[in-house]
Amino acid sequence: MIKQDLLLRAVVPAWVLAAGVVAGLSPLAWATGLTFGIALVLLTEWGLRRAGRAAFGPADWITFARATLVGCAAELIADGGLSAAWLVGLTGVALLLDGLDGQVARRTGTTSEFGARFDMEVDAFLILLLCVQVSRALGLWVLAIGLMRYVFVAASWTMPWLTAPLYPSMARKTVAAVQGVVLVVAVSGLLPVPVVVALVAVALGSLVWSFGRDVVWLARHRVAAEPTRIVQFPRPFHSPAWRGNQAA
Repeated sequence: MIKQDLLLRAVVPAWVLAAGVVAGLSPLAWATGLTFGIALVLLTEWGLRRAGRAAFGPADWITFARATLVGCAAELIADGGLSAAWLVGLTGVALLLDGLDGQVARRTGTTSEFGARFDMEVDAFLILLLCVQVSRALGLWVLAIGLMRYVFVAASWTMPWLTAPLYPSMARKTVAAVQGVVLVVAVSGLLPVPVVVALVAVALGSLVWSFGRDVVWLARHRVAAEPTRIVQFPRPFHSPAWRGNQAA
C-alpha cells in the first residue's frame, strides 16, 4: 500500500511535464513543470514521514490534485505564450476546489496537521504564481500579496511567538478568498487596466490590514503571557500561514 501510494504520487512530475510537451510549451516551461513535480513528491513524502504517516488520506489526494493544477499553471506562466483562458481555467478550478479537501477530511474523520499544512502551502504558492503573472502587467508591487505570507514565515523563525494559534475570524477568511478572486480576474484581462489596478490595490490593502491586525493581536497576547512564568506549558507546533488567511 505504501509503495503504491508513493508510486502514484511519483507519476505527477511526468504528468505535469507531459502536459507541457503536448501543449507545445517552451523548454523553460518543461523544466518548471518537472521541477515543481519533483519538489511536490519529495516535500509531501517528507511531510508524511515527519507527521508519522504512511500514506495520503482521501482529502490529501484532493489537495494533491489541486497542486497538480498549480504545477500546470506554473508551466503556463513560465512559458508566457499561451492564452490567458488556459491559466484562468486551471487556477479557477484550483480555487474552486479549495475547501473541498477540508470537508472531505472532516466527513471521513481524517483531519490532520499535515493535511491542513499541505492545503495551506498549495494555496499560498498559487497566490504567488498569480501575483507573478499579474505583476508583468501592473508592476512588481503586486508581488507583495504573494510574498507577504512567506515574509511572515521568515519572521517567525526569529520571533516564535508569531506561530501561536489565532482566534477564528470570518474577516480573515474573507480577505484570503478575495486575494484569489481578484488575481484571477486580473489575469483574465476582462476589465480595464485602471479598474484592475484599483481592485488589486484594495486586495493588497485588505491583506496588509489582516496581517497587521493579527500581528498586533499576537504581540499583545505575548506581552500579556510572558511576565509570569510560574508554569510553562509545551507549545504544540502551529503552522504559520496567511495567519489563518488560507484556512478552509
